[in-house]
Amino acid sequence: MKLPGQNIHKIAVFRALQLGDMLCAVPAFRALRKAYPHAEITLLGLPWALSFVQRFIKYFNRFIHFPGCEGLPEQESNEQLLRAFIKKIKAENYDLILQMQGKGTIVNPLMFLLDAKHVAGFYNAESYVASELFLEYPDYGSEIERHIALMNHLGISSAGTQLEFPLIERDYKDYNELLIPIIEKQFIVVHPGSRGNWRQWPPQFFAALADYCSEQGFTVVVTGTDDEKEITREMIKCMHQPAIDLTGKTNLGAAAVLLKNACMLIANCTGVSHIASAMQTPSIIISMDGEPERWSPLNKQLHYVTDWTKQPDFRIVLNETRKLLKSLMHKKIQEKIV
Repeated sequence: MKLPGQNIHKIAVFRALQLGDMLCAVPAFRALRKAYPHAEITLLGLPWALSFVQRFIKYFNRFIHFPGCEGLPEQESNEQLLRAFIKKIKAENYDLILQMQGKGTIVNPLMFLLDAKHVAGFYNAESYVASELFLEYPDYGSEIERHIALMNHLGISSAGTQLEFPLIERDYKDYNELLIPIIEKQFIVVHPGSRGNWRQWPPQFFAALADYCSEQGFTVVVTGTDDEKEITREMIKCMHQPAIDLTGKTNLGAAAVLLKNACMLIANCTGVSHIASAMQTPSIIISMDGEPERWSPLNKQLHYVTDWTKQPDFRIVLNETRKLLKSLMHKKIQEKIV
């Protein structure tokens, strides 16, 4: 390793992003923890990520809220809070701060204000850092592999590409309290929402796929947040078959248990698709942002992803849904025979 373990006792990881982005970095976090098993590792992130650290206690010891800065869209910037954050991080005396936000155009200068002994991360032409601890941002390939590449650049071996989403006792309790009338592996989850309207496949297409699944004998369960009620309501209105509407009724943990028990997920390329990947639940994913190679699950046999910006053809997605369901039903028959 470029930074031997005996010299690194306190590490801070800067990644102030949303759920899907965080889950894609888990394989890199896993490799980091394996390389520095005794270090105190802190996540610097958005407020919601406190729950992420509590779930991934294998990889993180602490959480510190990053209050935002000008140029980052995830939260409003506040100069006073940012100054307090910088002062707090300086006082921590980190041995290593890892910039895992992205290309570094906005945040690289900030990382060097935090007075860590070492700073590592990504750079591009606009954020160049003359340090062997920095890697030119690989603007290609999957998000998972980009961050593993950073670990490799630092001399840290990969610990695999599999995503994770640890379930805790509370998740099962919250799920069971919903009393959903479904049978394990005999229902399909449809999640038509995502952050940003431009990333949402039309609800009538989700409805048509849901109807097809229902006609094949599967129960359809529709999920979404409170903010996504409009799109889930529109989807259900377009359906001809019945569906169970769980919009706004599941917290993150209960939703993860639901996905674990599901036969399949149909969704936009968003956070739930990465949870399904972690649970190894098959999925049909529609990419509306033109970056399927970056965000889609790595297991192409278990997950079908279509780039709607290049193939805006509903028949293609329906055909893949048919093939995946046929494969799942065949597997179920074979398991019964065995």
